[in-house]
Amino acid sequence: MPIKIITDSGSDLPLDYIDKYDISVIHLPVHFGHEAMPEGACTAEFYDRMRHSKELPTTASPSPMVFLEAFKKVEEGTDIMVICMSSNISSTYQAAVIAKEMYEDEGYPNAIEVIDSKSFSGGLNVVLAQAGKWSQSYTTLQDLKDKVVRQSEEVNALFTLDTLENVIKGGRLNRLSGAVASVLNIKLLLKIGDDGTVEVVEKTRGLPKALNQLLARLEEKQHDYEKAVLAIVHSNCEKLALEIKERILERHPFKEVVFSCMGPVMGTYAGEGGIGVAF
Repeated sequence: MPIKIITDSGSDLPLDYIDKYDISVIHLPVHFGHEAMPEGACTAEFYDRMRHSKELPTTASPSPMVFLEAFKKVEEGTDIMVICMSSNISSTYQAAVIAKEMYEDEGYPNAIEVIDSKSFSGGLNVVLAQAGKWSQSYTTLQDLKDKVVRQSEEVNALFTLDTLENVIKGGRLNRLSGAVASVLNIKLLLKIGDDGTVEVVEKTRGLPKALNQLLARLEEKQHDYEKAVLAIVHSNCEKLALEIKERILERHPFKEVVFSCMGPVMGTYAGEGGIGVAF
């Protein structure tokens, strides 16, 4: 039986993966003041606008009705798997769960599972890339769910930011510690914790040292380069991200690399110059 995968824009999955596995993306609204960014706006336009804006953009969770409409568009006989970004940084997962209940109450026949990935951006990309691949061969929704949940629990996602302004103002990092770090040019190596929140792993002086520490974390785990997926995300700093990719592949020849730019949702909190790696 075919399985349709739906996610949200807390992921930064490249278009080729979206097309290859027919993954639908529910977009979170992003606003500059009272003006909403169009869903189809390119990332370059978003970063340019954020750079010149006096105030940071804001994000909001999608309405359950948006998920419900997406569920109704899936043809009869196709089960649905929704893989959301961490419920501890967004209420998007809760909106999807409410939509699932509404869909079932209205008597639609397709089975739905909603999964809290406990991740976002590059970490969620790893989960989605694997889920898309597995959905081509798994025959039952429950079997696929078990596999995807295990994958979500095993993902390691780390990132470092060039500026802490956005993540502090967005409430994803303690304001006092972040302000002190900014003044001293201290860069933070951050990770997505087991509960799906952002944790500080290490503090370094300057971005190059922070990136070296990020890369060093890859040495702490055994990798099956033929089957494992590596995700690299950046917030409008493609040249630096490509250099990081080259450095990683020199020592860790992952067969599959998901490379992408953070979209408006994650870019709102990361600011420009951020690099994330997930495996």
